[in-house]
Amino acid sequence: MEQAMTTGANAGAYREKYRPQYHFTPPTMWMNDPNGMVYFEGEYHLFYQHHPDGMTWGPMHWGHAVSRDLVHWEHLPIALAPDGNGAIFSGSAVVDWTDSCGLLGGRPGLVALFTHADHYPGSTRPRQRQSLAYSTDRGRTWTMYAGNPVLSDERFTDFRDPKVIWYEPGAYWVMVLAAGDRVRLYTSGDLKAWTFASEFGADEGSHDGVWECPDLIELPVEGSAGQRKWALLVSIGDHPELADGSKTQYFVGSFDGLAFVNEASAERVLWLDHGRDNYAGVTWADAPRDGGRKVAVGWMSNWKYANQTPTSTWRSAMTLPRELSLRETPEGLRLVQRPISELQGLRQAGREVLLRDAAVEPGENLLAGVCGDVYELVCELEPGTAAEIGFKLRTSAEEETVIGYRAAEQTLIVDRRRSGESSFHDGFACRHELRVPLRKGRLRLQLFVDQSSVELFVHDGEIVLTDQIFPDPASTGLALYAEGGEGRAVELQLYPLKSMYALVGV
Repeated sequence: MEQAMTTGANAGAYREKYRPQYHFTPPTMWMNDPNGMVYFEGEYHLFYQHHPDGMTWGPMHWGHAVSRDLVHWEHLPIALAPDGNGAIFSGSAVVDWTDSCGLLGGRPGLVALFTHADHYPGSTRPRQRQSLAYSTDRGRTWTMYAGNPVLSDERFTDFRDPKVIWYEPGAYWVMVLAAGDRVRLYTSGDLKAWTFASEFGADEGSHDGVWECPDLIELPVEGSAGQRKWALLVSIGDHPELADGSKTQYFVGSFDGLAFVNEASAERVLWLDHGRDNYAGVTWADAPRDGGRKVAVGWMSNWKYANQTPTSTWRSAMTLPRELSLRETPEGLRLVQRPISELQGLRQAGREVLLRDAAVEPGENLLAGVCGDVYELVCELEPGTAAEIGFKLRTSAEEETVIGYRAAEQTLIVDRRRSGESSFHDGFACRHELRVPLRKGRLRLQLFVDQSSVELFVHDGEIVLTDQIFPDPASTGLALYAEGGEGRAVELQLYPLKSMYALVGV
């Protein structure tokens, strides 16, 4: 089964140490939250928090890229830059199909709502206000609205990250906005004048950090024809006393155009991702396919160490795009994330590795002849009599990232204590674990490994863990292991993945 996996990328460009080969990264310098995600005239737009003059967080701009398939990206010039109203913090973009704002010359166009950030005059107190910009040329150039800002409230120091949606039953716009430790909802007919509608979250969910980057979306419930419910995503900023750092929670419930109602108990906390590196995720507006699939992407980092990760000319990547839905599970109604189907186009035909009904025994490695650094692995495992079964990724004599399952405790483990470079932050080299019951005695995993990350989708997306790793480029080994007894690989498929850059001539 000897097989070496290669990315196929052209030599040189986008091949720096740790540079992901199928995750979005900025060409150079700093990036954080995804912003302004919208689909229009055949293009997915991804804007992002960007500091074009430094490798750490600084005066925020909106970087910009477009794609026709959410896999291959064309980098465009900076879309929004700081002006007299302040720096450009996070926000959203919509297609204003009817020119409700009156700024688009009577034709459909793009409108961005975002946070202008500066300080109150004569004070060190931060000031955050919501503003508007618009584009009549498919997002290539943007004009600041002369009446900015369009929404402010001096009571809140943290007052940011507007996500705007069109509420079809009421034929008006809705904005969900983070305000300290809760979200506030507003409505508008023209995207310029906003009226307060309701507030949510003061006594619900996690308040371990400031609330940020909300998103309010309607999702289908799998296996229930026509049933849909609303989900509210809210990211939680880093708190120095908590080891996990920044992460994202979600609520499931109902929305009547004015107020969101959580259907779970107020103290119940549901996490979008159980790894350390998925933050500020939001969905694309106006995405096509069957009335509009909901596709999300997050910033693949953590405020604990985001400014210190050991990359050279750029810093930070986005997660894989994930299609969202809801599913009834034995644990209750849960948000499900599946990697988008377009990623299958990166699989290298004829180079896959396949195992079926194979015994996994202590001291043996059925994948001993396989090596690689950029691949997808799909498998179903039965623990059998093994105390622990799983994979060791990006291995060498000194390095490994472990994805393991302990059957007695029903615990899934991600261990990056020996995953590679970790000296940049004391908390990076860690092991985290999560209770994951088997489904019919089996564990179904889908793993995506890139130059500096591992994304793990469990039971067809019911549970997700996203973690950065920074292994030596020579650490390309792979092991399927069992300890304390014999397990079984019911089926295993491993696909080397092509670099997204190889197909666009970079």
